[in-house]
Amino acid sequence: MDVLGEREYSELQGKGRRAVIVEGRSLTYDPVHKANAEPEKAAAETIMRSRMEETEMDRQRVAVLIPCYNEQLTVGQVVRDFRAELPRADIYVFDNNSEDRTVEMAREAGAHVFFERRQGKGYVVQRMFTDVEADVYVMVDGDGTYPAAYVHNLIAPVLSGEADMVVGSRLADESDSQFKMLNRLGNRLFLTAINIIFKTRLSDILSGYRAFSRHFVKNIPLFGGGFETETELTIKALGRGYQIIEFPVDLQQRPAGSFSKIRIGHDGLMILNTILALFRDYKPLTFFGAVGLFLLLSGFVPGIVVIVEFIKTGLVARLPSAVLAVGLVLSGLMSVTVGLVLHTITRRFQELEHQLQVRIRASGPPNAATPH
Repeated sequence: MDVLGEREYSELQGKGRRAVIVEGRSLTYDPVHKANAEPEKAAAETIMRSRMEETEMDRQRVAVLIPCYNEQLTVGQVVRDFRAELPRADIYVFDNNSEDRTVEMAREAGAHVFFERRQGKGYVVQRMFTDVEADVYVMVDGDGTYPAAYVHNLIAPVLSGEADMVVGSRLADESDSQFKMLNRLGNRLFLTAINIIFKTRLSDILSGYRAFSRHFVKNIPLFGGGFETETELTIKALGRGYQIIEFPVDLQQRPAGSFSKIRIGHDGLMILNTILALFRDYKPLTFFGAVGLFLLLSGFVPGIVVIVEFIKTGLVARLPSAVLAVGLVLSGLMSVTVGLVLHTITRRFQELEHQLQVRIRASGPPNAATPH
């Protein structure tokens, strides 16, 4: 894992954070304790960072994207909170067939309201990324569980050009998130699978609180229609070599009367299917090689029995076992061969995409805005 550099960001709740930028992997962080720092120096550094961020925001447009489905109790406050934190930002609420007063509450709070008729968060994210023009994007759920105060820490690396995606990690060691036990277990299982498959050190893959660069938003292809969209964003960012930062955030409880739209069984299977499908697409040799190895080993079990019996008697008395062994071994070899071919094709496409991305970045600033 190649570390590109380190940058220390503003203190949050009295504790510092350090983000380590890793190309094509995850960005991890370590707590930086400043108990012995001089108060005057710390205050000066904070003021300087704030002024630099304000100067950068004056030059770049920030858009806050809020996907919503039946969030009348919370969406208005979410819009007002982000307006207070980012006065110059454009705030967009994308409604997904809400049956309550979500649209009305969002408009009263001053948000631009758009609609996506295809049901599912993934479709909403696709619509947001296509329709909204900005230099820096912030995506946050409309359920009021993500504090707006963290947004400055999320957008700072994007504004400075040091990250393509910043993830608000709810499962970091220093996060004080209020999770249901079943949700926490599911997050941990999916997280472990991705960390093993893609050899990374992420701490949260399903967070709905993220910041993106324009280059990322306009070039990442998304196809998932449901709650698997965060998984798709994370894996494709890893597979395409984008720079990712994770920053600890605290997940809050929904207010009374507000309910989660996640169906644990159905959405859990969709997320698992997305992980396996993208594993196959981005690491075909590992995927098909593992399947082939399993088939080969499975074929050896009946095969050895048949061979031992043939050596002793000179006869193949267990013909079905012999056929099964041959079939499994041939299937295993074929799977490995398919993996090698797809690996070569994938590598060529990655090289082509890399050349295209280099030319795109060379043609203008990474976050160049599209003129109206």
